[in-house]
Amino acid sequence: MGKGMKAGRKKSGGGGGKGMQAQQMQQLQQIQAMQRQMDEVQSEIEKKEVETTAGGGAVAVKINGKKELVSVTIDPDVMDKDDPEMLQDLIIVAVNEGIRQIEEISSSEMEKVTGGLNLPI
Repeated sequence: MGKGMKAGRKKSGGGGGKGMQAQQMQQLQQIQAMQRQMDEVQSEIEKKEVETTAGGGAVAVKINGKKELVSVTIDPDVMDKDDPEMLQDLIIVAVNEGIRQIEEISSSEMEKVTGGLNLPI
């Protein structure tokens, strides 16, 4: 064999390079579209609010989709100066439930976009 000739070897890529590039481009476009949808859904979630209560409605809190406490309402009848721990516990219970509900809403809405893929949000 002469110089530059290699027996039994083919060019890498096998001629399917353009088809592969087109497929990768299509996948990239799908991922970008999914990202846009996820951003839109996240924006909508951030606008939502949930209200939760504790102690039979003695404490009510509102949490927004950003997981921020928006408001706290306390029934004056539960304010016992000799038992501040009870009121503190009611507030904690209500806030934690609100955060749990927002996380559930967020997870459910994102699953609609991702089709169940376990992607970080």
